[in-house]
Amino acid sequence: MRDGTGTSRARQDGWQARARIGVVVPHADVGPESELQAIAPEDVFVHGSRVHFGAMRAGGEMDPKIPHDPVRAFVEPPHIDDAVELLAAAPLDAIALGFTSSAYVLGAAGEKDLFARLARVTRGLPLTGTTTAAVAGFTALGARRIALVNPPWFDDRLSGLGAGYFGEQGFDVVHHAPCGLPSNQKLITPEALSDWIRSTVAGYRPDAVLVAGNGIRAVGVIDALERELDFAVLTANQVLFWHALHLAGAGTAARGITGYGRLFAADPQGGTG
Repeated sequence: MRDGTGTSRARQDGWQARARIGVVVPHADVGPESELQAIAPEDVFVHGSRVHFGAMRAGGEMDPKIPHDPVRAFVEPPHIDDAVELLAAAPLDAIALGFTSSAYVLGAAGEKDLFARLARVTRGLPLTGTTTAAVAGFTALGARRIALVNPPWFDDRLSGLGAGYFGEQGFDVVHHAPCGLPSNQKLITPEALSDWIRSTVAGYRPDAVLVAGNGIRAVGVIDALERELDFAVLTANQVLFWHALHLAGAGTAARGITGYGRLFAADPQGGTG
């Protein structure tokens, strides 16, 4: 390729990166990588590592309600430790766990223990997860009254554990439930998710809503819903990416992202890189 002066110039090849974020995902889930890369500026790259999740089958198929034993097993050693260690061997800037339900099952204290264990294999790279990032996001936005829109494949008990997780962190959970949409990743549309939040959640008047579950298609509805409903909309992959960018020292990149919610204009408490 030549520029106007006749000088040869290389095309973009992906090597010039402002930040590289690693994300650990269930083996049959493409949602986290897809949504993170959709949000990412052109010089921020997402690199995935996969861990077998016993509740998913080839092609991303799941039962209508996922059992809890595979959820807990996902974060037990050695497989997630190995995936994080292998990912951390690459020249990354931060690592994100793209999985929500395990934190619900572990609770806040159990998640803290998980992060302490994984820190032994991260080479010092900062690590975050969806619920940890959501706590940071709610705090940055000054939101205390929150609603949780959980995936339809979460059962009522798992949804209740999620409410307990955020309650432990001092938030007032004004509503939580599995959303009434088809329990199939491929059948959830932005329009249907928007209608559910508008009709079922908005009346609780939260300061912010979290669309939990990294496998639910959600980032495309954030901006329109915030403008219409006048409360903050966080989604699992959006808030995970926001927090990972700040931990990576790429706060400037985060603040430059538009169209995916007011969260990107906010900084985590305690400052940013």
